[in-house]
Amino acid sequence: MAFAARVLGAAAMPLLAVAPALALAPRRLEFPRDHGSHPELQTEWWYITGHARSGAGAKEEAAREFGFQVTFFRSRVAATQQMRSGFAARQLIFAHAAVTDLTGRKQYHDQRIARAGFGIAQASESDCDVRLRDWTLARSTPATQQDAAAHSVFTTAIRAREFELNLTLAGTQPLLLQGAQGLSRKGPDADQASYYYSVPQLSVGGDIVVGGVRHRIDARHDDPRINRAWMDHEWSEALMHPEAVGWDWIGMNLFDGSALTAFRLRRADGSALWAGGSWRGPDAGTPRSFGASEVRFEPQRHWQSPRDKARYPVEWQVATPVGRFKVSALLDDQELDSTGSTGAVYWEGLCDLLDGAGQRVGRGYLEMTGYAGGIRLN
Repeated sequence: MAFAARVLGAAAMPLLAVAPALALAPRRLEFPRDHGSHPELQTEWWYITGHARSGAGAKEEAAREFGFQVTFFRSRVAATQQMRSGFAARQLIFAHAAVTDLTGRKQYHDQRIARAGFGIAQASESDCDVRLRDWTLARSTPATQQDAAAHSVFTTAIRAREFELNLTLAGTQPLLLQGAQGLSRKGPDADQASYYYSVPQLSVGGDIVVGGVRHRIDARHDDPRINRAWMDHEWSEALMHPEAVGWDWIGMNLFDGSALTAFRLRRADGSALWAGGSWRGPDAGTPRSFGASEVRFEPQRHWQSPRDKARYPVEWQVATPVGRFKVSALLDDQELDSTGSTGAVYWEGLCDLLDGAGQRVGRGYLEMTGYAGGIRLN
């Protein structure tokens, strides 16, 4: 999920006032403060995706593979900021969560929305600690770490209608500043930008419950092919460019320890309006940021949703300055209906990453918006 100019759905629309977006100033991100909420800006999210295998290390037939996604959104409601009432909805908190059961070939999804406050929903300004009723995402620094920016441990607990997630996501590498030291352009105009960092190569442990069955996930810090997650945090005042109808985005943990991000914004005719991304090698050194002309997404295979007839590319060729890759969905039907919260229907799911020789080199998430109707952000 590459953009902080996030969809605000029908539930929020009556409360919104349109204001001009201002260009964000370059600034040094400081941690742990910038893990927390930035309520002075319009939109923000904390985003976890990953893959996990239960029974890892046991016989192959005993293993069960999952993808998972947890996202908390914060939206500043401009029209209520000057209201004196303690009941004014100054900030809205949304949350999405999904589990893709690859073995069972089924995806589960749930969503929530509430105004911040009253003990129902909150987003701390001092560190990552976001809560919506009994859904939580929080960060801590291991006692053995002195630098809060170096390694983090995230914990999330989700108790949804058809599944549960109780996961610990432990950092194995320093965080990755996207764009120009954390200021990431999202369009041709200077005001289309966000503050944005990622934490790739998180080691996953805990449990996943589907169908009433609890599946234990054993953390494997030494094997990046198994039980790995990706965290994004992004916040912005920006609106999407008026020509943009949606975006395509990937965040991939490679098996050698590298991390790849690539995205593009699309016009209505399918052409790229803007693109970007980054690459960081297995040594977790200085990342390489991609320019707008250096990334190309080329659809290879499509899947049509039986629910809304939207047609999604579920296999891509993605060309970047560090190589040409194939992105292939591990389950075609990973479409998410979030009309009960952010108002959008979009595709977000677990994919394999293959190199130019067709070798599987990584795994991560692909997000595609704007295929099931246009995206409105204001």
